Amino acid sequence: MTPHYDIAVIGGGIQGAGVAQAAVAAGYSVVVLEQTGIGSGTSSRSSKLIHGGLRYLESGQFALVRKALQERALLLKLAPELVRLVPFNIPIYRTSHRRPWQIRAGLSLYALLGNLSRDARYKKLSHRQWPTLDGLITDNLQAVYQYHDAQTDDIALTRAVMHSATQLGATLHCPAKLEQLESITTGFMLGYQQQGQQHECTSRMVINAAGPWVNRVLSLINTPETHLDIELVQGSHLILDAPAPAGIYYVEAPQDQRAVFVMPWQKKTMIGTTEHAYHGEPENVHILPAEQDYLLDIYRHYFPANEPQITASFAGLRVLPKTTHNIFNRPRDTIIYNDQQHPDLITLYGGKLTGYRATAQQVMQKILPLLPVKKAVADTRTIRLLPVD
Repeated sequence: MTPHYDIAVIGGGIQGAGVAQAAVAAGYSVVVLEQTGIGSGTSSRSSKLIHGGLRYLESGQFALVRKALQERALLLKLAPELVRLVPFNIPIYRTSHRRPWQIRAGLSLYALLGNLSRDARYKKLSHRQWPTLDGLITDNLQAVYQYHDAQTDDIALTRAVMHSATQLGATLHCPAKLEQLESITTGFMLGYQQQGQQHECTSRMVINAAGPWVNRVLSLINTPETHLDIELVQGSHLILDAPAPAGIYYVEAPQDQRAVFVMPWQKKTMIGTTEHAYHGEPENVHILPAEQDYLLDIYRHYFPANEPQITASFAGLRVLPKTTHNIFNRPRDTIIYNDQQHPDLITLYGGKLTGYRATAQQVMQKILPLLPVKKAVADTRTIRLLPVD
C-alpha cells in the first residue's frame, strides 16, 4: 500500500527541517525527502552566525532584522549547546566608508529592534583595549564599537532540528532523490529513488525547500507550474591556520566597502563572505581564485602581522529574486511562493539560517486552511534542541 502523508517536505536543509518540525508539532503526518545529507547543501556553507543582520539596516530591511533578533533570543534559550553569544568588534578607520556616527546610529537602531535587551546593546571600546584585539591594525584607527550576536555550527543545528522532527514522528528518507512529482486529485504523488530502489508516496501538501534546486523540483511537475525568476549568488569562506580570535571582527573590505567577517572557527580563523552571481549547476559551486585572493587581501590588511596558510575553503549559494537592483539591496528574507493552480504546493525561495523557525510558522499559517484540523503535540517555541551524535 502506498504511504500517504499530510505534508511532504523536499529538502533537508535548515528550512526543510524547520518546516518538518513545525508541521509534525502541529499534529500532521510528515515525510522528508533529502537527496544527499541533512544540512549538506547551503545550510552547511553559511557564515555560521545566528544574527539579526546588522548590515541589512542599510537596505531598509527592518522587519527582517526584528524577526531575526527575536529568533536569535529564542534560539539562545532553546539551543544553548549549539548557539552562543560572541562579541562582535567593528573597527572604524579614517579611510572607512562608514563613519562613526553611522555605525552608532545603526547599532542604536539594532538595539531598539532588539527591544533594548542586554544582549542587543553596544559599547565603544577604549584606546586601552585596542592592544587586546588579536593584532588588529591600529594605524589611523578612530574607534572600535562592540556588540553581541551569536555563532553556531550550522550543520549541527540543522541536524538537531531534523532530529527533533523525527522524534515527534516525521519520516525521513535520506539519501532519497525525487524523480517524479505528479499532481493528483488528493494532492501529489511523489516518486523517488532510495538505495537503488524506486518508491512512491502520496501527500496532501508539498513544501519545496530544495534551496538552489527549487526550480529544478518544480520542473518535475506533470502540469504547468509557474516559478519565480531567481539568481544564485555565490558566497565563499576561507579557513586559515591563524589562531582563533577572541571575538568576531566585522570589517569593511578595502576593495569595495563590503562588510566581511573575520571569526573564530574550530580553533582557527574563518573569513567570509564574498558575493557574486553564479550561473552553473548548484552542485558544482566552488571557491574561485579571485575570491580567495579577495579574502586573503582583506585579512592581511587588518591583521598584517600574520601570514596564514589556507587550510580549507567552501562556497555556498544564496537564492535571491532576480531584479534590476544590485545584489546587496535585494530582499534577504524567505519568499513563500505558490501558484494559484497549485495551492497545495509551496516553494520556499531563499531564507536565513537565523529565521528558519519563524519561516516555518509562516508556512504553517498559509497551509492550515487547506488541511484537516489536527491537535498540536508540541510548540516549536519551547522544543529544546540538542546536539545529535
